[in-house]
Amino acid sequence: MRAASIAALAPVVAMACALALPQAAQGADYLRGSQIEQPVEAPSMFGGGRFDWSGFYLGGGAGVSDTKFKPGEGLQELANYAFRNTALGVENNLGSWVGNLPEKRDSGAQFFGIIGYNYLFDDVVLGIEADYTRSGHNYRVDDYIGRRASTSDGAVNDIRMTTNQSAKLNDYATLRLRMGWAYGRIMPYATFGGAVGRFNTNSTIQSTWYFTRTNPVSGATEASYATGYTPTNPSIVGGSKKNTYSFGLSAGAGVDWALTDNLFLRAEYQFVRFAEVEGTTTTVNTGRIAAALKF
Repeated sequence: MRAASIAALAPVVAMACALALPQAAQGADYLRGSQIEQPVEAPSMFGGGRFDWSGFYLGGGAGVSDTKFKPGEGLQELANYAFRNTALGVENNLGSWVGNLPEKRDSGAQFFGIIGYNYLFDDVVLGIEADYTRSGHNYRVDDYIGRRASTSDGAVNDIRMTTNQSAKLNDYATLRLRMGWAYGRIMPYATFGGAVGRFNTNSTIQSTWYFTRTNPVSGATEASYATGYTPTNPSIVGGSKKNTYSFGLSAGAGVDWALTDNLFLRAEYQFVRFAEVEGTTTTVNTGRIAAALKF
């Protein structure tokens, strides 16, 4: 009876083995070759694929700046003001005696922080960014001017002026629009916006005035310092100011490189030009690098 049952099951077992063997062979091939021969490729760090540049970010960095200070006509105006309401000032342009002062430069390292937000439209990135930079760049120009001039009252006037003009850019901030093109983890961009800088300034002229005049009635010669223009009590106009603000424009270009999904590096050139403040116009050119976290 048992032998008959085994004989009856034999065809069924044979058929099951025939069906199972191809499936087992396919499974073995999959384990042996498919996963090894076709690995999943990691995303490239230098482009290709997509990277989400949108969102808020915060960071900081350092740069090297070349700051150019260009003196304007502030001292010329002060020279004319120093001799206002006098025959000498009416008949002579004392501001022209001061002349144009030379440009001065200062350079060195600066440190800054950035904060911004990006919007992603396909491969176009639009954003807004603010930064704050510590500077400390400054200049100073001193000069001494001596002139002699005659006036209609018969006086020969000897004028001595000691001038000083200086400025220090303490720090500044910019608020800029950014437009970039996303190429995977690389994003080149350009910026444009406004800037505000905080300055300490000084513009002063110290003057003495000695005149010689012949009295037309008595024929006597008068020679003395004019009141308020003596060596012990010179005329001083202008002065120093702290925390004076100037507004300007900012532009630049750079490239961001995403190292991870939350960290990117930056290389950037930035140009900032401030309007004249107390007789000085300031321009800042900076090459800088930064790192930022994206949230």
